[in-house]
Amino acid sequence: MAAASRAVQPWPQRALLHPACKPLLGVLGLVPLAWLVWGAVANQLGANPAEALIRGLGDWTLRALVLVLLVTPLRVVSGWTALARVRRLIGLFVFFYGSLHLLAYAWLDMGWDIAEVLRDTAKRPFILVGMLAWLLLLALAATSFNRAIRTLGAARWQALHRAVYAVAVLAVLHFFWMRAGKNDFAEVAVYALVLGALLAWRVVHRRARGGSQGSSVSSRT
Repeated sequence: MAAASRAVQPWPQRALLHPACKPLLGVLGLVPLAWLVWGAVANQLGANPAEALIRGLGDWTLRALVLVLLVTPLRVVSGWTALARVRRLIGLFVFFYGSLHLLAYAWLDMGWDIAEVLRDTAKRPFILVGMLAWLLLLALAATSFNRAIRTLGAARWQALHRAVYAVAVLAVLHFFWMRAGKNDFAEVAVYALVLGALLAWRVVHRRARGGSQGSSVSSRT
């Protein structure tokens, strides 16, 4: 009966439910890192490979953040409920690439001088907001497992994980200030529009869901 039920589901749903889905997604998530490492080893990252590596890791952090915020709207619109299975893995890739971005900055820009990193954080706003975004990602990654949900309780866990919206705002602000010195805002605008649209969808959807639940309650009383 279960096999027959899966057979009538659309192919994206069946693919998401396949045991190989998560391992395959994990491998695909490492491809950008492999490409950047190869570029560094083969001297293919341009005149300033350190900056290109730091920037590339930051770009992939933003792209993974867009993907993780896209999961819920796509699940609601398409009805592919199995998308929820991959949301946690994509979220961990946001933290993974954000951490590599931070480590590359600490290594290639600061030479592992923690005191200099702290001074730079206090001196430059875009570093400060980037650090704040990473600290929020650290909290989300540390509580992304089932045991944390049981420990915190579902309501508190959900409230904590809404911090991903703050991460999105801080990430765009970090990118904006980083590009301000070069007067290059086209890419920043794209990320801001996409992330803004995804956050706006959540606000509208939550209000609509709250209104429908209120109407349902009223109809029963």
